[in-house]
This record gives sequence, C-alpha cells and structure tokens, in this order.
Amino acid sequence: MNNPSSGPATRQPDSISAWSLIRPYWVSEERRTAWGLLITIIAMDLLLVGINARLNTWNRDFYNALEGRNVHEFPQLMLIFSALTFAFVAISVYNRYLRQMLGFRWRQWLTTSYLQEWLGGKTFYRIERDRLTDNPDQRIAVDLESFATTTLTLTLDLLSTLETLAWFSTVLWSTGGALAVMMGSTPVQIPGYMLWAAIVYAIAGSLLTNKVAHPLVSINYQMQRVEADFRFGLIRVRENAEQIAFYDGMKAEELAAQDLFGRIRDNWWRVMKYTRRYSFVFNFYGQIADIFPIVVASPRYFAGVFSFGTLMQISDAFGTVSESLSWFINNYDTLAQWRATVNRLCEFRRVMQLPHLKESVSPATEHSGINLHYVDESKLTTHKLTLALPNGETLASVRDIAVKPGSRWLVHGPSGSGKSTFLRALAGLWPFGNGSIDAPVNARMMFVPQQSYLPAGTLKTVLTYPAASASFSDEACREALRLCRLEGYVERLHESNSWWRILSPGEQQWLAAARVLMHKPNYVFLDEATSALDSENEGHLYYLLTERLPNRTIVSVTHRQSLGRFHQETLEIARAREHAVAYTRPPST
Repeated sequence: MNNPSSGPATRQPDSISAWSLIRPYWVSEERRTAWGLLITIIAMDLLLVGINARLNTWNRDFYNALEGRNVHEFPQLMLIFSALTFAFVAISVYNRYLRQMLGFRWRQWLTTSYLQEWLGGKTFYRIERDRLTDNPDQRIAVDLESFATTTLTLTLDLLSTLETLAWFSTVLWSTGGALAVMMGSTPVQIPGYMLWAAIVYAIAGSLLTNKVAHPLVSINYQMQRVEADFRFGLIRVRENAEQIAFYDGMKAEELAAQDLFGRIRDNWWRVMKYTRRYSFVFNFYGQIADIFPIVVASPRYFAGVFSFGTLMQISDAFGTVSESLSWFINNYDTLAQWRATVNRLCEFRRVMQLPHLKESVSPATEHSGINLHYVDESKLTTHKLTLALPNGETLASVRDIAVKPGSRWLVHGPSGSGKSTFLRALAGLWPFGNGSIDAPVNARMMFVPQQSYLPAGTLKTVLTYPAASASFSDEACREALRLCRLEGYVERLHESNSWWRILSPGEQQWLAAARVLMHKPNYVFLDEATSALDSENEGHLYYLLTERLPNRTIVSVTHRQSLGRFHQETLEIARAREHAVAYTRPPST
C-alpha cells in the first residue's frame, strides 16, 4: 500500500554532533529509568573508589607490619583485606551488570528511533536512490551498538577516574610531603611534589600519544567502511547464487571479493603501522610508571623521612593518580574507534535529514520538483508533469490526464522513456522534474513491480504483506492461492522458508496478484507485473483482476500490445523532446 507524504520536503538537516546523538535518550520517555540506573552506577563507582582508598591505607600498614615483623597485626590485616575484597568483588559484579543493562536499553532505544527515521517517509528508498551513504544496515546494526556501549563505558570510566584522582591526589599530596631543592644558594620547598611529578608525567605521555596515534581516527572510520563493503559483497553472492552459477561467474565473483578484501588489507596495514607506534609509547610509558614513583620518592626515603610502608603507599597512590591522569592514553585506541563510529552516525543522520529533492531542486537546473498533493476528489490527475533524471536532464513530458475510478489505463513507450519513472512519481518516490499530481486522499493504492518483494517468514506473511498475517483468515489466503494457480502451496501456508528462492519468477508474479486480490486496493499500478508469464497465464491474471475488482482502477505498464483488450485508455510516453499523448481506446468486448 502507498500513502507518501505530499509535496517536496524543504527541511534542511540540523547540525549533527556527538552531543546531538547522545542527548535524545537522556531526555526521552525512558529518562527516569536511564538516570536512575546511571546514578546507581555512579554511586557504586564511588564505593569502589572508597574501598581502593582504604586498601591504599591497608597497603601501608601491611608493609610496615612485614618490615617490623609484627605477627600480632598480621591476622587482623588479613581479615580487613578479606572483607574489603569481598565488598569490592560484589559491587564490581553488579556495577558491570547494571552497566550492561543501561547500555542495552540505550541501544534498544536508539535502534527503534533510527529504524523509524530510516523507514519512515521512505527515507531508506531515497538514500539508495540517490546513493547518499554506504551500508546503512551496518550503521544501525553495528554502529549503534558500538556507540551506546562505548559512550557509556568511556563516560562512566572517566567519572570514576576523576573520583579516584580527587581522592588519591589528596593522599599523594599529604603523604609525599614537600621536597627541598636548591635554587642557587636559596632552598626552595615544593609542596606535594609527588603529585606534580605525576601530573607532568601523565601530560607528557598524553601529548606524545596524541602526536603518534592521531591518524587512527580516520583509519578506523575507513576500516568500518571497507569491512562493511566486503560483507555486503559476500551477501550479494549468497542472494544471487543461482544466477552466478548459471553464468559460471565464480571466477569473476572471486576476483571482485578479492578486490574488496584488498581494500581491507591495505587499510589494515595502516592500522598496524600506527598501532605499532602507539604500542611503543603505551608500553614504554607503562613500564617506566612502575619504577618512576619510587625513584622520585627515594631521596626522602633514604633520608629517613618515612618508612618502607609509607614508600609503598606513596608508590601505590602515585600509580593510581598516574593511571587516572593517563585515562586519555589508556583509552586512545577506544576513543579513536568511538570517534569513527560517531562520524559514521553523524553522516547517517545528516543524509536522513536531507531534503527529499536532490539535484533537481538545485538552482542550476530548470526543474523545481514534482509536487504530490492529496485532494478530496475521486480521480487521480496530473498537471504539466515533466519527468527528469537526478542530474536535471529531462526524461519525458506527460500530458495532463485524469484517471477516473474504475478506469483501466495502459502505459506504453519505448524502453528508457520513463514509464516506470512515471509510476514512481505517482507513488511519491520520484521528485525529479516539474508539475504536480493530485491523488484522492482516502484512496488505497498498491504498486506492483516486475519483481515483488518477498519478506522472510511464513508463506502467509509473504502473501499478506505489508499487512500483518493476522489481518486475513487462512481460508481467504488459500482461496487467493487457488485463484492464482498456486494450488501446490495451499497446505504450506504456515511454513517458514526463503520463498524468494523457492518460488519461480512466474509464481512470484502470481503471488503478487494474489496480494492484490486480498487487499482490494482502489488503485492498482502494475509495472511489467506479468513479464514472466506466458500469454495464456497473463490473460487469466488480468481476467481475475477485472472480474474480482470490477470497480477498481488498474494502470498497467507493459510492452505487450495483447493487454490492450483489458484496458480502455492508453498513455504513450515518449523520450525527451518528444511528446506523451493520451487517447481513449474503444471498450473491449
């Protein structure tokens, strides 16, 4: 069934940013649940930071007890450690559980929202028709999952890192004390010098990491694209296995697949190149971090300012602060992939929000777009209709016609003249050109292409598409199958299968006719919908339509003159710079 929106769209795409992708869920109808889960997770993170802080103090007491061979404190310290460990494990497990729950709920909401926008208003068709972006299926199935999960993980980890940094910076400032250095002949005290050392160390590492690994953002973006192209190419082989086998085209498909995989290989070498550089910096930074705090704190330790246990506490606090300040370094690879995912989703949102008219509404062309209006009249009419290609080149001109209820029209014309494009314009799928179309506002329309779409599911689901299978009784479905010479499938109504592979082209066209008989639309548009049938079956199909749908309007696009006996009026569509004419055929007897 068809009911496109009227008129060309004039809406311009909004500014797309990472925040515009993140914000909608947190102000949506699920905001209370989302914020409740988020606050609970943050509270758990605070508890984990508190436990880590207590373990830092325990670390000092433990090493002091070992150094002093204090056997009486050792059992008590082990009990404290056991309690802290049990609490840490329990909170960590449920913290992860709630993170997964919130991440999936966010993904579910995003998926629903994107599916509605992609499928609503025939946006999916416009994107494919105008080749606006690649692999929208991957962006919905893969990128949204990665975006929700990674955004939540990075955000919560950053919050936890800031909480940890605030707590352990205080510990490091107070425990490390001040370092006295000589500036010439003047002694200068540097308070909290261990904290400053950790900050300088982390900043230096972050700057070096960004300099070395920055290209990974664009490389990861390209990697997602070439991987999707390769996967799509393999899916095409699977879907067209029989045709490829008939053509003996295996070698050609192998070469095409190898070419697509070659793009993955070339991009992967770039990934390896910059990952190697990043790994050098990351591992070198991590190894030095193990010994750096002890080296910096050793002068005060050897001077006898603090004990060995305090040195270990300082080392642990320094490592924690350094790790917190190194959040950017530790997550750089993840951030690069996240940025690439955000870029792909921003691009996808942008093309979904583009106006429906593309080149044809550009000031550089003479076409302003075809306007489809729904009016309170009983007939479908066209006014000064001109069909054009997306680049603005005129395809054909159609004279004004009035398709009255119950009439039957035959659309003729040479190949490439724009017959199918004319039906697309009537359906609101083709905005390129000039003129207007007025369609009855309450009329139910069904457009039947040469090869109809067969969804996955039971045969009844396929037969009743696009309506739900429960909308029709089994007996009505069986009757339609019998009328359309598909008796062999009557008992397979509830069988799930790949029906687009099982049914022959002729059987698929009979099935499309059965759909029409069941839905009983007011207007039926047939675009070469009987091309796979012989003349006897084709005649029987049209006889069924005229007998079972006596007051319905039928518009047929065909090259076969034999169908003229089933139609009263004919529209000839000529190529550009010729004229389309309409004339009335005498009623058939």
